[in-house]
Amino acid sequence: QVQLVESGGGLVQAGGSLRLSCAASGSIFSIASMGWYRQAPGKQRKWVAHITSAGTTNYADSVKGRFTISRDSAKNTVYLRMNSLKPEDTAVYYCNAHDGIVPYDYWGQGTQVTVSS
Repeated sequence: QVQLVESGGGLVQAGGSLRLSCAASGSIFSIASMGWYRQAPGKQRKWVAHITSAGTTNYADSVKGRFTISRDSAKNTVYLRMNSLKPEDTAVYYCNAHDGIVPYDYWGQGTQVTVSS
């Protein structure tokens, strides 16, 4: 079992920045990658970015160049730095951990990000 706890959401004006954090605990040795998804009201949850255990990162086109995913292995924490935020970035952001041994996805409780225009 893996537990994920997110923090760092909030209200920010367009053009501003936020940093989300996701702390993992439990059976973290089996995690192959961690990432972020977001879900806007009335819409499906969408992938935003992920980072593999090898440090490879990938981003959705909608956030490329504005968001940066990183990790602190010593703290078992993944971060999402969000710059140049837009109103369309408003969503609940969920941390995800993918188990590479027993294919399974763990999810955090979500953190609200609201960008005002």
